[in-house]
Amino acid sequence: MNLLPVAEALNRLLSRAKPIAASETLPLAEAEGRVLAVDLTAGLTQPPFNASAMDGYALRREDAPEPGAVLKVIGMSSAGHGFEGSVGQGETVRIFTGAPVPPGADSVLLQEDAERVEGGIRTNFPVRQGQHVRPRGQDFAEGEAVLSAGTVLDFSRLTVAAGMNRPDVEVLRRPLIAILATGDELLPPGSTPGPSQIIASNTFGIAALARKAGADVLDLGIVPDDKARITAAVDTARRAKVDVIVTLGGASVGDHDLVRATLIEAGMQLDFWRIAMRPGKPLMVGSFGETHVLGLPGNPVSSLVCSLLFLEPLIRRLAFLPPIRREMTAETAVPLRANDHRQDYIRARLVKSATGGWLAEPFGKQDSSMMKVFAAADCLVIRPPNAPELPPGAPCPVMLLRPDLLA
Repeated sequence: MNLLPVAEALNRLLSRAKPIAASETLPLAEAEGRVLAVDLTAGLTQPPFNASAMDGYALRREDAPEPGAVLKVIGMSSAGHGFEGSVGQGETVRIFTGAPVPPGADSVLLQEDAERVEGGIRTNFPVRQGQHVRPRGQDFAEGEAVLSAGTVLDFSRLTVAAGMNRPDVEVLRRPLIAILATGDELLPPGSTPGPSQIIASNTFGIAALARKAGADVLDLGIVPDDKARITAAVDTARRAKVDVIVTLGGASVGDHDLVRATLIEAGMQLDFWRIAMRPGKPLMVGSFGETHVLGLPGNPVSSLVCSLLFLEPLIRRLAFLPPIRREMTAETAVPLRANDHRQDYIRARLVKSATGGWLAEPFGKQDSSMMKVFAAADCLVIRPPNAPELPPGAPCPVMLLRPDLLA
């Protein structure tokens, strides 16, 4: 079978991924990062009354068209305690920011623009009609659709939702991702490995990536290289109605790599496997009906690179979330040799150049089992298939492992 180019593999994966339409209602305090399932309308008008934008004096503009007007102070209006009367000719009310502008008044004079006199004030500046008054409904009106369906609820949108008097919101359900690690050699962290055993690490990084991308995670644990046990674990995931089944290891062609054959026997429709990339060639993509299957390599770095390239975009598509922008251009700090037919992802560190740009410094060791190097990397230098040799200082595309690095 020919190796599938990375871009084609991703397009095929995402082309059949439909955003989840099911929704749930959450308290506003739990809705950060969630996507609105329906338009969110205001439950009240904001501001609910004409409000003062400054500390000063509420008055009728016609009483103070020019400096020197003397007005009688007849009361006070503060936030939560409005003046209960109305402002008539030659009168004013001491007012504070956020307080209701009393009936009759149409403008607010800044407190520093007034001089206190016996029983009232003298204006020192002319007053403009409506100055420093926030009119009722200036922000939004009751029943107005302020946030539309598909909006991601971040800090500013949660604020306006609360201001709209909405204690809860209807949001799209998060994708549910089942993760299954396979291999006789695997033990959970905290175990004492035997001579032929290793600690399973992939699940934790992939689960964290999935949650960060917008998914909930069902950990199916570690299953040995046994068809019946693998089938039982997959059945558990399907009964849980997960959106994506992620398998770790066992998808290659070795005698003990049983995952692909077992899943096909269980009814999985295989879409493709074997990608023209390094690391991560033995990637498998299939489906059980509407449930996506992503078979990742067993090597930690390979599985993490494949998760960034395929699992994260899949989750974001299912969750109706925008893609995370990870690609940028840097300059290579060292010569890069010509590439073969597979797209390479080279772990590298980003440093500032003398001119203020970004330099990518690849690590000397790139073995796909080396987790420490991956953890120290800021980015992956992308070497397209058959890319020519690059000298130091040449521009090269990179994939950020931590997009907030440039923030």
